[in-house]
Amino acid sequence: MSEVVLKVENVGKRYEIYEAPHHRLLQTLLRGKRQFYKEFWALKDVSFEVKKGECLGIIGRNGCGKSTLLQIIAGTLAPTTGNVSVTGKVAALLELGSGFNPEFTGRENVYMNGAIMGLSKSEMDQKFDQIAAFADIGEFIEQPVKIYSSGMMVRLAFAAAINVDPDILIIDEALSVGDIRFQVKCHRKLEEFREKNKTILFVSHSTSDVVRLCDWAIWLEQGNIRRSGISKNIVEEYHAWMVHDTGVQRTAGTTAVASVNKGQEEYDLVPVPDNACITGEGGATVDVVGFFTEDNERISLLEGRKQVKIIFRVSIKEKIDRPFFAFQIINSKGLRILGSNTYVLQQKIGSLDAGKSVLVRFSFLFPEIENGVYLIALGIADGTQDTHVRHQFVADVYEFQFFSTSRLQKQAVIFKLPDCVSNVTIS
Repeated sequence: MSEVVLKVENVGKRYEIYEAPHHRLLQTLLRGKRQFYKEFWALKDVSFEVKKGECLGIIGRNGCGKSTLLQIIAGTLAPTTGNVSVTGKVAALLELGSGFNPEFTGRENVYMNGAIMGLSKSEMDQKFDQIAAFADIGEFIEQPVKIYSSGMMVRLAFAAAINVDPDILIIDEALSVGDIRFQVKCHRKLEEFREKNKTILFVSHSTSDVVRLCDWAIWLEQGNIRRSGISKNIVEEYHAWMVHDTGVQRTAGTTAVASVNKGQEEYDLVPVPDNACITGEGGATVDVVGFFTEDNERISLLEGRKQVKIIFRVSIKEKIDRPFFAFQIINSKGLRILGSNTYVLQQKIGSLDAGKSVLVRFSFLFPEIENGVYLIALGIADGTQDTHVRHQFVADVYEFQFFSTSRLQKQAVIFKLPDCVSNVTIS
């Protein structure tokens, strides 16, 4: 797992932008004595390493250089500066249908793709039926690809790339095309690919896919690596920048425990961790939080289904006309698996003035879920479920472990159904 299979060193890509067609001719005739173009650097000084078996996600806005970077790694584009070192066989799904000859049939393009990958005709003969079955486009595989729909094109491209057994698979937005059945089949194939200790480079605007599939991620902005790290953290920071244009905020950091009274009950709430991922407009802040049993014992290990309470105190920094409060439970892959908020629960709160302090409590029966480590996320917003201003969202305010000895844990699903009733009739 420590073997580096991809090394990108100080890679840059420059394009020459001409204002008029004849400027290109003048540039050639004058042999560079005068510059008639503007320089545009799609990539600038990009460096990173990917190890065998890793899945790297690459995110960023349109035009940030993602596709250019993948083309350079795949070898279809030469860098202006820097070097790329690749160990092993690379298969790439870049722009839709790239590498396919539109006049060739699907079958002919599959064989051509195999030849480019260094496979002989006899080897492709053995793989073709498997590729055709995965693509599942029927008789269209004998037709020119120029008549294919976008879904058929990506089906064939993915089938051809994944079934030639590459060491490194590069995917550029390909999974966003196609119906749900095909997307599920692709994700299943990618999981098999990872189990074989293969390497994946994955570009997608579906950040949930990046969190679910990728070990770590790179955020590109204007051709530079803005941030890199654990995929969940990078995705949260990217969302913060895209939505609020402020990036991730940090707490002052304290270990003090706050004792909070509500009626006859007392709760020991803990502060927001100093490394929490916090985003929002800043009109309100979460001060302290706790996750409790019905008997008000703070939870670090939740053993099976129990009645629980999430309690947190919020300081209002500016007037909020239509406030609502929310929580989410997030698994170790960054997927939001359950949650609720005061808006959908139809709790009318009324406007809140600056300087107010609010104690929020959610009580519910925690369901039987997959054993593992989970995070609690909290949010404060102003508006409605559909249209609102997010004043603060803390993605990882509290960590706990769920563990159950129930036989239901043998099921390979996140949610278990302990109350499901079955009936079998034999006739």
